[in-house]
Amino acid sequence: MPLSSADFAAIWLTLKLASLTTAILLVVGTPIALWLARTPSRWRGPVGAIVALPLVLPPTVIGFYLLLALGPHGFIGQFTQSIGLGTLTFSFSGLVLGSVIYSMPFVVQPLQNAFIAIGKRPLEVAATLRANPWDTFFSVILPLARPGFITAAILGFAHTVGEFGVVLMIGGNIPHKTRVVSVQIYDHVEALEYAQAHWLAGAMLIFSFLVLLALYSSRKTKMGWG
Repeated sequence: MPLSSADFAAIWLTLKLASLTTAILLVVGTPIALWLARTPSRWRGPVGAIVALPLVLPPTVIGFYLLLALGPHGFIGQFTQSIGLGTLTFSFSGLVLGSVIYSMPFVVQPLQNAFIAIGKRPLEVAATLRANPWDTFFSVILPLARPGFITAAILGFAHTVGEFGVVLMIGGNIPHKTRVVSVQIYDHVEALEYAQAHWLAGAMLIFSFLVLLALYSSRKTKMGWG
């Protein structure tokens, strides 16, 4: 059989992680992106730089500092222990937190660009009609920024699926708990199981191509080509 039960378990865990991470990022990233797109605050630059850090930092660096923060002596680890949750290292919850941080710019930046592209005029019109902020967001901003949300969701999901360094650092390699597809491929290669590695790597390659195809197709539709 090309794929073993362990391979399917890794695939399921990866899809579960990517789906949950993307959902959290869309909820958390939307207000951040909206603030970055609209605020005149001097803190816009520093906050934008912090959000974008995963684009330039090696994943192992992010994973290392998250490992320290989530560990028993880290500030997050001490907090989670104080409320009876233990530490988040080497757990699925830790993977989710790490994935949210690592994939943040891939969701926030497309949303920010979409909000900037809307401009001020639609918001001014909504204000003259006495729409409250919630009405403005759901009736004006959300429909106009829909392509940005689609792009953000696709990129956030795909980037989480392809994680390796961060998840390995904070999650380790625990079957059915923290072993995702990228780690499973690494295990196959280490064991010289190249045939199994080929199947999983090939699936990742096809998945990545389909993601990019969907992304470029959505952009083509948005621009009115074809």
